[in-house]
Amino acid sequence: MSQQKEQNKKPFIMMDSGAFSAWNKKASIDIEEYTKFCLKYLDNIDFVVNLDVIPAEFGRKPTKEEAEISAKKGWHNYQFMLSAGIPKEKLLHVFHQGEDFKWLKRMLQIPYIGLSPANDRTTEQKITWLDSCMPYVTDAKGMPLNKWHGFAVTSLRLMLRYSWYSVDSTSWQATGRMGGVIVPKWQSNKFQYLVNPWKVSVSNRSPNQKEAGQHLTTFSPFEQKIIQQYLDRKGFKVGRSEFRTESDKYKLIDGERWNGKAANGKREVETVIEAGLCNDYKQRDELNIIYYLDLEKAIPPWPQPFKTKRSRAGFEL
Repeated sequence: MSQQKEQNKKPFIMMDSGAFSAWNKKASIDIEEYTKFCLKYLDNIDFVVNLDVIPAEFGRKPTKEEAEISAKKGWHNYQFMLSAGIPKEKLLHVFHQGEDFKWLKRMLQIPYIGLSPANDRTTEQKITWLDSCMPYVTDAKGMPLNKWHGFAVTSLRLMLRYSWYSVDSTSWQATGRMGGVIVPKWQSNKFQYLVNPWKVSVSNRSPNQKEAGQHLTTFSPFEQKIIQQYLDRKGFKVGRSEFRTESDKYKLIDGERWNGKAANGKREVETVIEAGLCNDYKQRDELNIIYYLDLEKAIPPWPQPFKTKRSRAGFEL
């Protein structure tokens, strides 16, 4: 998501290095190859994310020494990409939770930067850290000194609290692949995007089908009516499937697929009667993307002041 509001403007394209995914898989990315790739497609890319270096391993808090080494390597990569010909106005460098704030101060010279809270922290912990970043990146009135991209910060609280120029995460995809769709709440006779939405399980395979207020079928009749109204407005159907058990040697025909693993030589077969959200993850992904595009339109335009007041004891609302 970005604050690019102009009509008839080409899509906002940001090239990320994949450093987080590589770190998570204990793989490595060659800075020279990544830079060559970015230069090759530079005319078609709005912004390029530096090849940042993430310390420690997933689930383990890095030491100060590890964070410092990673910050130095990341800054070296930023300088390398600049010297290779990627313009300063197109190149983002990323500040990670756990790094010394001297690196954030150095990044004020960069027009567009990334702020990356640690993935294994709670929303409250991310807020505490992001609040501590604000004195470095805002002026006395709380206005941003440069543009910020928020990595994995599509929680509504985080998006509304800070003046992001853009944000990203895989929440839309993760929700869809887990069988759910994101639906805005209904208040004051309209769908409200600036309050926390429903995450509604719609999949036939969802384990939430017996949990009240989680699967579509377990919401109250009034809530089901509102959710269905939203789906109708966006042009999506819930869909319908039928299930039966067959031998695991059974040959599937068109419109059928296996559901789950075989047990005792038997396996469940799903027959798609009507394609829809309950049996098509691609449709769920599409609807979730539409939700975020609508949310983007509802968020106040960039820039907005950071309104948390400073005090001697720290920060207070």
